[in-house]
Amino acid sequence: MSTEPFNTTPAPGMAERALDTAADMSHTLGEMVGGLRSAVERLSETMEEARRPGTALSTVSAVTREAPLASLFVAFLLGIAVARRR
Repeated sequence: MSTEPFNTTPAPGMAERALDTAADMSHTLGEMVGGLRSAVERLSETMEEARRPGTALSTVSAVTREAPLASLFVAFLLGIAVARRR
């Protein structure tokens, strides 16, 4: 038998594992926030383009402002038609 000490690396403690987990979560959340920011920017740009005069969204907005009850009724009927298909 040898009298030399057996060298093993100690297992990481609970605090080290918690710090590693927190660092991983922070990195993951940072990536998610970056992805959401870019998605919101693209959506905002698309909405700005769609609201330009003469586009479909501009026309629907104008009709809704002029006749809100009629627009609500049409949306309700479209909802019923879509719900019955499924």
